[in-house]
Amino acid sequence: MNPIRVVVADDHPIVRAGIVGLLETAVGIEVVGEAANGAEAIELARSRHPDLVLMDLRMPVVDGAAATAEIVAAVPGTRVLVLTTYETDEHILAAIEAGAGGYLLKAAPQEEILAGIRAVAGGETVLAPSIAAKLVSRVRSEAAATSAPPVPSLSPRELEVLRLVGAGRSNPEIAAELYIGEATVKTHLLHVFEKLEVNDRTRAVTRAMELGLI
Repeated sequence: MNPIRVVVADDHPIVRAGIVGLLETAVGIEVVGEAANGAEAIELARSRHPDLVLMDLRMPVVDGAAATAEIVAAVPGTRVLVLTTYETDEHILAAIEAGAGGYLLKAAPQEEILAGIRAVAGGETVLAPSIAAKLVSRVRSEAAATSAPPVPSLSPRELEVLRLVGAGRSNPEIAAELYIGEATVKTHLLHVFEKLEVNDRTRAVTRAMELGLI
C-alpha cells in the first residue's frame, strides 16, 4: 500500500521536529512537508496534495481553524487532523465546524496519535475522549437552552453504526462487529446522512451528539 502522505503544521520548531521524528519512524507514513503557520500549511496542501495535514490550532498568519476550512474547501482528498494542546469549547467547535476529521491532544500517547492519523486519512472520525465529553456537554447544554426542531428518528441499527463511527471504527470493522456486509454499512450511513442533513461522517457524529442520539 502507498504510504500516508502527511504535512505537519506547527509554529513551534522543537515541537514540530518531535512530531516529524515520530512520523518518520512509523510504518506507512511519509512526511511530505512542514509548515510553521497556517498560510504555509494551505500552500503545502495546495502544492503537494497530501493525504492528511496534522494541524496545530494557535498559529501565526492564519490560525489552524481557518487553515483547516481553506484546505478542506480547496484541496479535495486532503483530510485534516487537529493535534493541539488546546481543548476549550471554543477551539473544539471551531475545528469541527471548519471540517477537521479529528481532534487529538499533544499529550496523547504516541500510539494514539499514529492510530488517529491512519484513521482520519482513511476517512474515519477521531475525537480524544476528553474532547468528545466536552463536545457532548456543550451541544446538549445549547440544545436544552433553545427550542429545537423534532429530533430525527434513527433505527436501532443506524444508531449502532453511528456509535461505532464515533468510536473511530472503519466500515470493514463495523461490518465485522455487526456481522453485516460493508455495503450495508455504507447504506446505513447514507440513510443517517440524509436524516441528519449532513454530508460526512464527522458531522454526522457531532450532529447526533447535539441531538442527544449518541
